[in-house]
Amino acid sequence: MPPRMLGFIGLGVMGYPMAVNLLKKLDDEGILHVYDISDQVVEKFEQEAPHVVVVCSSAREVSERSDIIFTIVPEGSHVRNVYLEESNGVLSAAINGKILVDCSTIDTKTSIDVHDAIRTKYPTASFYDAPVSGGSLGAAAGTLTFMLGCKEVDDNMPVLNDLLSSMGSSIFPCGGFSLGLTAKLCNNYCSGIIAIATSEAMNIGIKSGMDPSLLSRIFTTSTAQSTINDKWNPVPGICPDAPASKDYRGGFKVQLMKKDFTLAIETAKRVGAHLCLGDSGLTVYERASEDKACRDRDSRVVFRYIGGDEDWKEKLGLSQ
Repeated sequence: MPPRMLGFIGLGVMGYPMAVNLLKKLDDEGILHVYDISDQVVEKFEQEAPHVVVVCSSAREVSERSDIIFTIVPEGSHVRNVYLEESNGVLSAAINGKILVDCSTIDTKTSIDVHDAIRTKYPTASFYDAPVSGGSLGAAAGTLTFMLGCKEVDDNMPVLNDLLSSMGSSIFPCGGFSLGLTAKLCNNYCSGIIAIATSEAMNIGIKSGMDPSLLSRIFTTSTAQSTINDKWNPVPGICPDAPASKDYRGGFKVQLMKKDFTLAIETAKRVGAHLCLGDSGLTVYERASEDKACRDRDSRVVFRYIGGDEDWKEKLGLSQ
């Protein structure tokens, strides 16, 4: 088997650690070609493995040099630019026979448009939607969940499983193209609601005089248990490695949750699914995104937005 020529476009909060883990799957003579709009980021990434990382000047160059290309960028407009930009996009390269995997969380219409453009121009190329869940912590640990827009019997599943397993611990073929995105939007809608509910419940406990670390442990063994409570608790000091304990820095920005929440609501309207909590949840993320104390911070900053007591140890006399 010839050495693998892989490509990775988008070295942001999620993409950077994902690409680092992908390096581990390279053969002895394999190469990982990378591109990001930030020169500083790609220069830093090159130092991860100088002999196997090749920095490219555009998405087109990555696509020309690679057989399998992964992309992960913030929004649908960025995906359109990466793939469809006439002079330097992926489709400006000859990509017949190549595998393209987009891990971005975007609207399904954009993904379908890109898919159709690829199929029209390069019929033998394969394009997959493969959004991820697990946040920056999961990306760094290589424990992401991949929601893959294809059937289990897809011809490329062996190679996809092999490569995705270096970045994630759970890979779910979701039944067909664009259904990976559907799964991701459903997941983020649910986790966004849980983050608000956990923040509110914790705040009730704190203001009633209860130690939230105890309340969190009770949740862990009770019906309020969730990954949000156990690993991403919105209250500072509960989970030492969570963004909440680091002034909500890092993690999944509240603006991105607003975006995904909006996309989930749009999907619900498109398919006729009734929502009871959609509008109120979206209002929370919209307003938190505009709040100077919350903007650009992890989405669990909704605890701060609702007026939660971040200095609860002092207020409850537990600071000693």
